[in-house]
Amino acid sequence: VQLVESGGGLVQVGGSLRLACAASGTSIFSITTMGWYRQAPGRQRELVATVTSSGITNYADSAKGRFTISRDYAKNSLFLQMNTLRPEDTAVYYCEADVATSIEGYLQVWGQGTLVTVSS
Repeated sequence: VQLVESGGGLVQVGGSLRLACAASGTSIFSITTMGWYRQAPGRQRELVATVTSSGITNYADSAKGRFTISRDYAKNSLFLQMNTLRPEDTAVYYCEADVATSIEGYLQVWGQGTLVTVSS
C-alpha cells in the first residue's frame, strides 16, 4: 500500500494551495480514516485534519475556517484545500491512512510528504 502526495509548493501569505493524496495497492480492502498531518522544522508532527469513512471531519484549531479536508472514496484519494495561508503553515505535509488489507491486516500508512512554504 502506498500513499503519494502532491500539490505542495511556494505560496505568498494569504494565498491558497490544494494538496492531494492518492492511495494505491492491490491488497487494499478498505480505508477507514484518512488525514493530513504536518511537521515544521524543529517541531513535532501535528494533526491538521482527518476524515472518517463516513465523512466525519476533525480539524486542528489552527486549520478551522481556513482548511477543508475532503475525500474521493471511489478513488481512494484525499484532498486538503488550504486558504488564507500564513507563514506558520510552512511545513512538510503528510497524508495518513488507516487501511484494511487482504494480506497484511490493518496498516497505518504514511506518504512521503510534500513541502508547503508560505512566504511573507
